[in-house]
Amino acid sequence: MQIVVNGEPRDVAATTLAAMLDELGYGGARLATALDGDFVPAGRRDAARLAEGCAVEILAPRQGG
Repeated sequence: MQIVVNGEPRDVAATTLAAMLDELGYGGARLATALDGDFVPAGRRDAARLAEGCAVEILAPRQGG
């Protein structure tokens, strides 16, 4: 299915946010995620269903200052 990840079109087979993160290689990384503009906590990613054309944002914490 075609979705948008961090502003870039992507074709994924996953149907949940958790499965998409695994598919794209994020696995167990500590991340913040949003689906169509709504924050999705790590514990709810398995239940967050993806749909054609949805927008996903993935943010990783950075160190420094």
